[in-house]
Amino acid sequence: MFSYYGKLSTELYELTKPVGHSVRGDIEYYTERLAGTKGKVLEAGVGSGRFLVPLLEKGFDVDGIDYSPEMLAACRKNCEDRGMSPSVYEGDLTQFSLPSTYEAIIIPTGSFALIESLEGAKKALQCFYDHLTPGGRVIIDLEIPGHFRQGTISKATFPSSDDEGILLEDTHVEINWVEQYTLSHLKYEKWRKGELIASELQKFVLRWYGIEEFTLLLEKIGFSQITCSAEYSYGKQPTKETEWVTFEAVR
Repeated sequence: MFSYYGKLSTELYELTKPVGHSVRGDIEYYTERLAGTKGKVLEAGVGSGRFLVPLLEKGFDVDGIDYSPEMLAACRKNCEDRGMSPSVYEGDLTQFSLPSTYEAIIIPTGSFALIESLEGAKKALQCFYDHLTPGGRVIIDLEIPGHFRQGTISKATFPSSDDEGILLEDTHVEINWVEQYTLSHLKYEKWRKGELIASELQKFVLRWYGIEEFTLLLEKIGFSQITCSAEYSYGKQPTKETEWVTFEAVR
């Protein structure tokens, strides 16, 4: 019934977050935090290359991995259009094995929250740890769901030309305080000259974590030197108004 980052969601992502588009300053923040990195970097949840391409352009040696074939196809095309050919892998973040190890593994803009289960999150962190060189770092964004309002429905249109565009309907279905996730249903409709030509339904689950909880998860895997920064400002302490936090930890 549901898709996972299929053709229409990828197309909308490319419209609203094209290559080089910085979300809340995330590209600038990560570029600063990666300064001095000489070894390989892995972007987990690479998507369509919005983040990957700017890092490559700045001289970083970056690979990517993602679960969505449609997103990866867009990523490879975006790289090829710019004369780039990074290693980009299709894989599940909870159980991947790549031929390289990395000086840094990054997963920006809340993509870690797409791992639906706590057990899956633990497995992903272990995979990250296993793929890091000694002294290597993970940098992980997490979103805190302060904006979620159960039962609300929002709609927006995104034209791609004078005749064509995508209508997105976002229904906030459930917030589960015990199991710490939000559930939305996203309905994508592509219209051309007033005629519906394609549609797609996506179940969108985001898991959130407390600051101390995620710190303990990292420590249990074996990470050390753990820091947590709010709103893409390194060293800024989170408050009750914080919506985004970024963890860094060292193998």
